[in-house]
Amino acid sequence: MIGRIVKEAAIDHREGTSGLIFNEPLLWERGSKGRTAFSMPKCDVPEAAVDADLVRDDLDLPDLSELEVVRHYTRLSQWNFGVDSGMYPLGSCTMKYNPKINDKLATLPGFARAHPLQDDELSQGVLEMVWNLEQFLSAITGLGATSLQPAAGAHGEYAGMQVFAAYHRSQGRQRTKILIPDTAHGTNPASAALCGYTSVGIKIGADGILDPAEVAELMDEDTAGIMITNPNTLGLFESNLKEIADIVHAKGGLLYGDGANMNAILGVADLGRIGVDVLHFNLHKTFSTPHGGGGPGSGPICVAGHLEQFLPVPRVVKDGEMFRVVDECGTALGSLHPFFGQIGVMLRAYCYILSLGADGLRRTSEMAVLNANYIKEKLKDVYELAFDQPCMHEAVFSDGKQKDHGVTTLDIAKRLMDLGYHPPTIYFPLIVHGAIMIEPTESESKQQIDAFIEAMRAIAIEAEQDPELLKASPQRFKVGRLDEVAAARKPVLQG
Repeated sequence: MIGRIVKEAAIDHREGTSGLIFNEPLLWERGSKGRTAFSMPKCDVPEAAVDADLVRDDLDLPDLSELEVVRHYTRLSQWNFGVDSGMYPLGSCTMKYNPKINDKLATLPGFARAHPLQDDELSQGVLEMVWNLEQFLSAITGLGATSLQPAAGAHGEYAGMQVFAAYHRSQGRQRTKILIPDTAHGTNPASAALCGYTSVGIKIGADGILDPAEVAELMDEDTAGIMITNPNTLGLFESNLKEIADIVHAKGGLLYGDGANMNAILGVADLGRIGVDVLHFNLHKTFSTPHGGGGPGSGPICVAGHLEQFLPVPRVVKDGEMFRVVDECGTALGSLHPFFGQIGVMLRAYCYILSLGADGLRRTSEMAVLNANYIKEKLKDVYELAFDQPCMHEAVFSDGKQKDHGVTTLDIAKRLMDLGYHPPTIYFPLIVHGAIMIEPTESESKQQIDAFIEAMRAIAIEAEQDPELLKASPQRFKVGRLDEVAAARKPVLQG
């Protein structure tokens, strides 16, 4: 009976099937001499001599027809999984639906063809967008000023730590330590170290959040401040944050907020009033730019008003009806990289914010939190729940109930692929052994989430009745279970 239930659940609710899986050789292995994918017009200018140093004769490029080129890239695209293919419950990195209107507007010629060395007078559209987006992000966080200079989330963390260092130098002091909870994102200690700080770890309390007493015990006059991910990597809101901010400020320190999980609290939490001094956004996560595989990204930082002078440059200022780029703002840090970075990511975020408005952004977070709590309640009887309490945007389970059957988190993730779902984040956060971090985002409907829940429940039954099936998964792909270590150290990139 249980086997039949598992089979029916897999058939009824899986997204994946055993359809065609194409093999695809390299382009160099296709084609034949003389084939071409386009027709060049007849040359109507006389031939001219070319410097021999500019000509390469060592390139052996394949001759391909248009059909061969189209099929090659179409088949490669079918090996990929993305948010446009199906549910992407990744956790840790918000992988939400990316409205196509954002992509369309980001490719408008006036933006896409703008050159960063154009005079300000010829770049008013781009500069106005940058200035307005900074105002939006400041309003969303409740902080005083924003810089779009940082090019990614970790870059934003680095910029934030540089603001910390510049602020303390302006006060005539040199501080050497940063407090970092064990529920912070893994890049936080590295960002602090790059700015010369030593990380001091803080254990979370029994309820999964920071205990102010622990912070008070460690916070001293040699500590520059604290880096807090909120909501934290357990998917829990740091409800003691205001008290912690008061403790840190009383010792002359600053509070850094890692905003990678802002999708849970847009329009809900006023971080400025809570006491956050510096915060970075991941525009590509929170405001819907497709990402993964290393980019593109944007990691602007927002700061309290008294820290605005330490923001990196260049910045856009409004001068009457004109927008200008300035390279010096008081005792600013200087530039983190040339120009402004990924304007396309900023445009998508700008479009997303304008499309939703204040009420829509708040609704986004409310639905993200609702979806995560729905999954938590529906799965906690079959998967061990790290903290059985209301969560924010993501719920963290573990393989605790499957280990007795020899089934691990990795086995569960691989089997989920056979049922047509991208696996969630696994083995993170490290403080939860065998962690399974699920973030449905606000994008998914109840129907889609119910199908995902049924797939996860079917896997839990399979773990009891047929654990070897999970250990042999995935079976519906071009390749089966990889040697994870060898794949990372010796990747084979040929199809």
